[in-house]
Amino acid sequence: MTERGETPEPDRIVADAPPGNWVDRHAPARTRPYLRLSRADRPIGTWLLLLPCYWGLFLAAAADPAGLGWYDLWIFLGCTLGAAIMRGAGCTWNDITDRDFDAAVARTRSRPIPSGQVSLRQAVIWMAVQCAIGAAILFTFPPMAIGLGIGSLALVAIYPFAKRFTWWPQAFLGLAFNWGALVAWAAHDGSLSAAPVVLWLSGIAWTLFYDTIYAHQDKEDDALIGVKSTARLFGDAQTGVWLGRFLVISVLLAMLAAVLALVRGPILPLGIALSGVWAFGLHLRWQLGQLDTTNTDNCLKLFRSNRDAGLILALFLAGAALV
Repeated sequence: MTERGETPEPDRIVADAPPGNWVDRHAPARTRPYLRLSRADRPIGTWLLLLPCYWGLFLAAAADPAGLGWYDLWIFLGCTLGAAIMRGAGCTWNDITDRDFDAAVARTRSRPIPSGQVSLRQAVIWMAVQCAIGAAILFTFPPMAIGLGIGSLALVAIYPFAKRFTWWPQAFLGLAFNWGALVAWAAHDGSLSAAPVVLWLSGIAWTLFYDTIYAHQDKEDDALIGVKSTARLFGDAQTGVWLGRFLVISVLLAMLAAVLALVRGPILPLGIALSGVWAFGLHLRWQLGQLDTTNTDNCLKLFRSNRDAGLILALFLAGAALV
């Protein structure tokens, strides 16, 4: 996909990607810049986008007297594929809008656009291809889910600009990254109720928790170039206090979502779901105890561990749907 007349830059490993990732080791050389643009070399973002989808699907099935059905298998697979594709499209859009910022930050200047591996035009085309694939998956869902999926594009479009005008860009990320809880619930149920909305709000608080940890990696560079974040807003002294608040809010809202969805049914699914929320909360509490905001390696490790935290809740909600 190199434009005519251009000389492609040599293949470069992205500095903030996990060493030895599958893209660097196994992907064909011509595809690597595009896979890196989609963050295929670091799957944690796909997990964090996908897990709220699983939450919404399994909680909806647990609330449904019919439980899980065969169509739910497609919802599960469609959400999995769609999260991977649309996370890639979102990351591409983020790198398009942030290309000047990324060039000024040591951790990100080796990314495909600022390093010259991919041109702006090529990045736009790649984003459009990913969006088209994502739309093809979305349009297999019921009308309510389709409408919600289309509506999420506005949140995705706004997010990269949030750090320019607010100290709370992590909240905008949370709005977008947890939208899948609504889409997956609607894909199963055909409609929305209070429970998935409260679950979405719980996910937003969770995103504020984990992305504040992530943002501490860049707070010095962000201060130099004028980018805002909750990490800069709270500072090292107050981050632990705020993370504790986000933890409590996320857990309480997840508990409320489970009660709203399951209180009229048998007690066992509700008990399993609530146990999952408590286990999720304990994982977040463990992260808080391990956090050192002055250590970038520690922040990255804890940020990535949120895959396990979200997966714990997803597995318990799946258990509630199966009993």
